[in-house]
Amino acid sequence: MDYYVTLSPGLEKISKNEIESFGGKIKEIRENKGRIFFSGDLKLIPKINYLSRTIERMNILLHREEIPNIALDDIYKRVYNIDWTEWIKENQSFAIRPLRAGEHNFTSIDIGRVAGEAVIKSYQRDKNIRLKVNLDEPDVIVRVEVIFDELIVGIDTTGDIALDKRGYRVFNHPAHLNATIASSLVYLSDWKDDEMLLDPMCGSGTIPIEGALMKRNIPPGKFRENKYGFKFIDIFGYELLDKIKKEIVENKNIYKIIGLDKNQKYLDGAKDNAKNAEVLDTIEFICGDATKLHEKFNESDVIIANPPYGIRIGSKRSVKKLYDEFLSSAKEIMHGSSRLIVITAEDKMFKDAIAKNNFEVKEEFNVMFGGLMTRVFYLTL
Repeated sequence: MDYYVTLSPGLEKISKNEIESFGGKIKEIRENKGRIFFSGDLKLIPKINYLSRTIERMNILLHREEIPNIALDDIYKRVYNIDWTEWIKENQSFAIRPLRAGEHNFTSIDIGRVAGEAVIKSYQRDKNIRLKVNLDEPDVIVRVEVIFDELIVGIDTTGDIALDKRGYRVFNHPAHLNATIASSLVYLSDWKDDEMLLDPMCGSGTIPIEGALMKRNIPPGKFRENKYGFKFIDIFGYELLDKIKKEIVENKNIYKIIGLDKNQKYLDGAKDNAKNAEVLDTIEFICGDATKLHEKFNESDVIIANPPYGIRIGSKRSVKKLYDEFLSSAKEIMHGSSRLIVITAEDKMFKDAIAKNNFEVKEEFNVMFGGLMTRVFYLTL
């Protein structure tokens, strides 16, 4: 079966490794576009929805085609020709979730209208039954995307609530990091079991929590399941998911994880989130200043940070000072094999701080985060 996933653009390399670890065979990676196409068996559906830490949404690919000067009539014909009786039961409702990118003489609303009509007419042709449409809580979600001249049609196996909404979060920092991005940064760091992980500006605790979930082999879907449900269950039943669950072996090991923040309110919220995620006992939350790490710690193996941007704290001068002092302090507690990973939208300012503190840039790349282009830096001494 063919599938495609969506993720934060820029993190395709990390998600590719995760898909392959689940048994998926990569067909195409859309670099910096946040899409990966692959094939595999039905087990991939519960595996990715329940176990993936870096992917936001998984779809069954029904049709993909380049159509020069694509028009609404082209969309109607392709959607109409799909056998929808294979995917939607007679008593189920459906909804089209359209997406459009590029220059066209129609809107995403037009795509939804035309595609919805095509599904209904196609089903009537085959079953002589008119399917119900439910835009708010559909049983089956159909994704119809027009990306420039390409048409992509798929069945959403995740549901309207994307996989980055883990379900454990009860406190939201005003600028919290997307959980799938946080996990991707932890993967990037190659953090070992016996190493210390430090997030010096932890906010609501996303990076420490995602790191702890990873080390304890706690599936991120564990906290979504009862709250949201998985749409694919309506199609395939519980058996596949139950098999996946039986294969999971969690552990209660204690790892060296520290979340630091100078705002006690955020720390209290982070503790609540960590408690909900069943990892509070392995994370130490400390009130402290990221520019004075050397006063709190002798050394750290892995530092991962999502520092404030000018957009978030209002003053470019304050950001510059923070970046300079943070890197200077981080350098004092790093050793030869330490890694420092930072995601920021102020990449030029951060590069100046890197040069000033003589760090080596091992890797850097862009990541789209909440409609904002950010840059990830992997630094060593």
